[in-house]
Amino acid sequence: MADTRLKDARKRRGYSAQAVIDMLLRRAEMLGIPVMSPASLKTKLSVWENGRTAVSPTYQRLFRDIYGLTNEELGFPAEPDDGEVEELRSRLTIARTVDAGTVALFRQQVENARHVDRQFGGITVLDELRSQMDQIERLLNYSTMPGQREALAGVLTEAAALAGWEALDRNAIKQSWDHHERAKAAALIAGSPLLLAHSLAQQAFILIDIGEVDAAVAQLDQARTHAEGSAPTLLRSWLAAAHGEGLAAAGRRDEALRAFDQADKLLPVDPVNADLPFLFLAGGHLDRWRGHAMSRLGEPDAIDQLTYVLPRLPPDFTRARVAMLVDLAHAHAAAGDREAALTHARQAKRLAMQIKSDRQLRRLNGLILPTSSTRAA
Repeated sequence: MADTRLKDARKRRGYSAQAVIDMLLRRAEMLGIPVMSPASLKTKLSVWENGRTAVSPTYQRLFRDIYGLTNEELGFPAEPDDGEVEELRSRLTIARTVDAGTVALFRQQVENARHVDRQFGGITVLDELRSQMDQIERLLNYSTMPGQREALAGVLTEAAALAGWEALDRNAIKQSWDHHERAKAAALIAGSPLLLAHSLAQQAFILIDIGEVDAAVAQLDQARTHAEGSAPTLLRSWLAAAHGEGLAAAGRRDEALRAFDQADKLLPVDPVNADLPFLFLAGGHLDRWRGHAMSRLGEPDAIDQLTYVLPRLPPDFTRARVAMLVDLAHAHAAAGDREAALTHARQAKRLAMQIKSDRQLRRLNGLILPTSSTRAA
């Protein structure tokens, strides 16, 4: 049996049936609406979602509130006299139901997607993120409450930036660019120069990937300007390292290494900030990043740097591990060590195929192996 729109709304958001029942009960209590018991709701939800029983107007309203969707979008009959004015009023009413708990739920969903992404790749969560972004943006477009708009826009920025990074990993360049544009626009609504700086810098990696390195360096410089003064040192350290990667891609060796030196100096003792959950510089990540830049620059010490960092990388950062293995393959090939390059390339390919990292597979395809191992023992 095909899913009803009501069931599809729940599945696209990744909610369990019990989570929906809990939200219905909380919303009913908030509005002072009497509803059936949790046990009865569990049974009723199943028959509603399977289309065997029509949803009453009382529960239609509760579903509209918790999903942020209209009757039509949920597959319910149109409300009487449901013209443009009533449609607008409905959407405004739905947007007014957003509270701190709703924003926290959205933010937790993004964080969950972030964890899944870094370990298993973006293929498993990209569609889910797109659905979540649409839901948040719909609420944002009809939100009139100060504070609420900024909070929703902040979560939208994080979700769009993550979706953009996942799309880049799938080598979906245009899609990645559009997600980052969405993130930058939301950051402006959120009034957050920090989120804007991060979105700008991350988008610059797309420019690096397509060979627009001068434009990338300029955009990374712009991102650092946005973060000057008020930004936490963790973000400034991350931006300095990002700038260093751009400079390395442009072949500007001395400036690139200086940028990484600046990143080292700015890195706080505890490189974890709950307000910046999208930044990872602990556990050797900054050293890994420097190793990547050194490999790009053809630095002879790149192999030692990457070999030192690889065992320190947290085990759940699978994509980062793939990138390091690709870097080592290129570094060994440049040093004339065919066997070491092949060993790391095989490991990288196996992991990249597991997480469907088309970006890293593309980098592997560009690997030029020496005809034989010529590196001195």
